[in-house]
Amino acid sequence: MKDYNLEKRKYILAGAMIVIVVVYIIHLFTLQTVSDDYRKNAESNAFLNQIQYPARGVIYDRNGNLLVYNQPSYDVMVIMREVQDLDTLDFCNSLGIDKKYFDNRMRIIKDRNLNPGYSKYTQQLFMDQLSGEEFAMFSEKLYKYPGFYIQKRSIRQYATHHAAHILGDVAEVSKGDMEEDEYYLPGDYIGKLGVERSYEKQLRGEKGIQVLLRDAHGLIKGSYQNGEYDRKAVPGKNLTLTIDMELQALGERLMEGKIGSIVAIEPSTGEVLCMVSSPNYDPDLMVGRKRGKNHLLLSKDEWKPLLNRAIMGQYPPGSTFKTSQGLTFLQEGIITPSTAYPCYRGFVYAGLRVGCHGHGSPLPLVPAIATSCNGYFCWGLYHMLGAKQKYGNVQTAMTTWKDYMVSMGFGYKLGIDLPGEKRGMIPNAQFYDKAYKSDWSGLTVISIAIGQGEVTLAPLQIANLGATIANRGTFITPHVVKKIEGEELDSIYRFPRKTLVDKENYEYIVQGMRAAVTGGTCRGANLSFTEVCGKTGTAQNRGHDHSAFMGFAPKNDPKIAVAVYVENGGFGATYGVPIGALIIEQYLNGKLSPASEAKAASFQHRRISYGSGAR
Repeated sequence: MKDYNLEKRKYILAGAMIVIVVVYIIHLFTLQTVSDDYRKNAESNAFLNQIQYPARGVIYDRNGNLLVYNQPSYDVMVIMREVQDLDTLDFCNSLGIDKKYFDNRMRIIKDRNLNPGYSKYTQQLFMDQLSGEEFAMFSEKLYKYPGFYIQKRSIRQYATHHAAHILGDVAEVSKGDMEEDEYYLPGDYIGKLGVERSYEKQLRGEKGIQVLLRDAHGLIKGSYQNGEYDRKAVPGKNLTLTIDMELQALGERLMEGKIGSIVAIEPSTGEVLCMVSSPNYDPDLMVGRKRGKNHLLLSKDEWKPLLNRAIMGQYPPGSTFKTSQGLTFLQEGIITPSTAYPCYRGFVYAGLRVGCHGHGSPLPLVPAIATSCNGYFCWGLYHMLGAKQKYGNVQTAMTTWKDYMVSMGFGYKLGIDLPGEKRGMIPNAQFYDKAYKSDWSGLTVISIAIGQGEVTLAPLQIANLGATIANRGTFITPHVVKKIEGEELDSIYRFPRKTLVDKENYEYIVQGMRAAVTGGTCRGANLSFTEVCGKTGTAQNRGHDHSAFMGFAPKNDPKIAVAVYVENGGFGATYGVPIGALIIEQYLNGKLSPASEAKAASFQHRRISYGSGAR
């Protein structure tokens, strides 16, 4: 009798063997044709693909002065599979390292979590950025250390001790960098901050490759096929910045011992002439193997020198903001240039009081700007937000107000070509509805009319306000790169943006700012050789008030707009105005007069006491 169970098992067994064979065939096919991993591993026995790193683009200031360049450097690379009979002690002595460092580096290299894409067949970075002297000493003994190679690279070198926040720095890629862009391999460098980061793809160039032939013992025999398969590295593109380095150096000198920022812009182009953030640091601290240690120290510093306050600081703009209010009220028909409001040492209404300093009353718009009258702009906002016949309700009026502010470059990032820009704060109707459960009015939010309350701006935005007024209603997005070798700038850095306010209304604000310099709160900015227009700001703070200034010159052919913000500096006229005047004089004249130089020296040595627990 036929055993059908046995017959069935025979077919099952045969089928299983066929499946196993097919799986192996498919896997072998994948290894040899679809996947190139096997091919790479096989080829690596005969060939060494030596990466040729391109020269990173150099950086100049607007006047052609070299700021950042490259210096030869050398990396020690290792192919783990080739390391044999290594005299570890001798090796460590040759590189000036200890056994603990050696063991730690080898562990990290082999850890695929810390070193994605690790292969014992390919070059891995063991130690980076040897100096020329270290390279010379090590290369003499290199033949004793099979599996170790020298990779020629370059490191950044700085020709200036200024503008660290703008220039940025270069460091080894992180795991996240490699996941984001497959161009990078372990041990590669990438821009981390400043223009080094925002223009990384232009600066880095394109890597090349040299294919070298090896014998059975792994020794290099020379170029493969006379370099037929080599690919030359493409150097990075050079950058020319908009920064005037002499102006930048003066600004940093004036801000020594102070916390705050100076930003200067060329109104007609949006080019940033200087961008000072204080306290700052020497960019040379972020070069080479010392970068990690120095970066850690700077990051722990309570004064936060790594913070670029020019674009990351979010401050109440104080009275510099009144210019934007006057423009809005004019455009909306809330006031005319001749509208006068009373100021009884401030705004006083329905039991609410916003203080002010002594001056004539009532005042129309131009002298209200010149004297920085709080009462005037509080009345203007009160009437705008209470104009139910025009807007219907306070929410619609507030939305209209917010739209004007946004058109002037507030409340959102301007889009400067630097990483880390903050947007500041321009409140809207929904914000107040939530905060006050829809029970609010112009009186509730009256402080925003004078740049206090919930309103915050970055110093860059205050400087851009000055540039917009100088241009009578337009601005080009501020930027710090003037030219990229062989490439056009992004269109947002070439074409103007218009606010919601007509040009003729700006003329009244310009008149007010000029009057502030000739006989108002900005008299310290009155220069004999040009017509300066300015506006002070004294921003209230939990401690000592912040000192601010925003202005431009010349009045009718503006070449520079500047904002100065000194934390806890007191009245705007104390620090903001005189520092702003020195910046304007330096840029327009190319130098300071002897009297102005003496004034600059006095500000350089004038420190503000901030106490412990810095900002």
